[in-house]
Amino acid sequence: MRRSGPELAQPTGALSRAGRCRRTAGAVAAALLLPALLSACGGPADAAGADDITVMTWAPSGTGSSDRPGMTALAEAVGRELNSSGGLFGRRIKVLTCNEHDTADGAAECARQAVAARALAVVGSYSQYGSSFIPPLEEAGIPYIGGYGLSTPEFNSPIAYPVSGGTPALIAGSGQQLVEAGCKSVSVIRPDTRAGDTLLGFLAGVLKPAGVKLVDVKAPERSNNYTEIARKAIGDDRAGNCVTVALGSESTANLLDPYRRLEPRRTQLASVIGSFQQSVVDATGGDAGPLSGAYATGWYPPEASHVWNSLRSTVQQYGGGGVPIDVADPGVQTTWVAYEVLRVAVERAGHDKKLTSRGLRNVLDSGEPIATGGATPELSWGLTDMLPSADSPRLVNTSVTFQRVQGGRLVDQRPGFVNVRKILAG
Repeated sequence: MRRSGPELAQPTGALSRAGRCRRTAGAVAAALLLPALLSACGGPADAAGADDITVMTWAPSGTGSSDRPGMTALAEAVGRELNSSGGLFGRRIKVLTCNEHDTADGAAECARQAVAARALAVVGSYSQYGSSFIPPLEEAGIPYIGGYGLSTPEFNSPIAYPVSGGTPALIAGSGQQLVEAGCKSVSVIRPDTRAGDTLLGFLAGVLKPAGVKLVDVKAPERSNNYTEIARKAIGDDRAGNCVTVALGSESTANLLDPYRRLEPRRTQLASVIGSFQQSVVDATGGDAGPLSGAYATGWYPPEASHVWNSLRSTVQQYGGGGVPIDVADPGVQTTWVAYEVLRVAVERAGHDKKLTSRGLRNVLDSGEPIATGGATPELSWGLTDMLPSADSPRLVNTSVTFQRVQGGRLVDQRPGFVNVRKILAG
């Protein structure tokens, strides 16, 4: 994995290919690897030393628009890479992966499997059902490092260590980006759900003080016809009108075709990364498509940034398995950052004593910053780092990036990170 800064060496992406994970079968393994478990980079029943580390990464697969199989595929690749060079600071790592099926029951089942496997941590996972998977992890004291940030428990549970600001930071950042772009009116196309309702407050928090009108355009979670929604968002298509999209990737793709056919000439389009990414820009015609010139707010630097060189190297050398890993996917990037946090935390926990989940949490709670090679600002979950918010105190990374589609590519609109902490703190 990437090495940078005083604790990390410069990235080389050239770890040995030797020592890849071995999978063994047996009655005990079969009992533990329940149907929701997709695969394991080593399993809880493998022959192992007392100092070996077991972690889990989960994400939905085979469900449709919410699928994130690249996240679990990357986790396995990271495990292979680490073990090829002797493990995680002398400790062999076993990466379990689980399909949470985009259901509350599936998320709870994955969490129970992590508990049964005595996982040190759950790392870089994706699920919107925090109220289902957080309680089992809390009871077992297992830290949840770097979830995608889709649910409130990921930002208020004492065992949660988010590496991004989730959707709240993205939508607040999008609002600020559009204010700076000179928008006079912003239509937000967002899910007609409770989670979608919460987005309005963050967006209003930046638009209202700037005197920018906010138009709420609710969209059904699953629809194949977004023509009227796009028409309402565009409105009278006058100069200063802006539209920001905060939907899932599949819904955004379905929206873009009717948006293009309506041919708005003066409305500025924007979105948050996750609603669209480079693959969507490519699929919709690049610089000749509806996303040409669109603004985008992300958690991390664009995919072309040098900070992802080691991620690219890991995917190229250790990906395999038949599951494509899109380096531009924010879920894949979140998983990468989460494993960087794990790596640094394990190093700080020391080499001589048996590492426990409690010991790992003590390191993470210490307040000592953790560098992620430039993918995020330094991360810290100490008491003084907490957001003064009753709903989201664990939302410690309040920085976003401003990007724009130019020449068919997502590039920095403004270099570096933009901190939206004041907006999120209310």
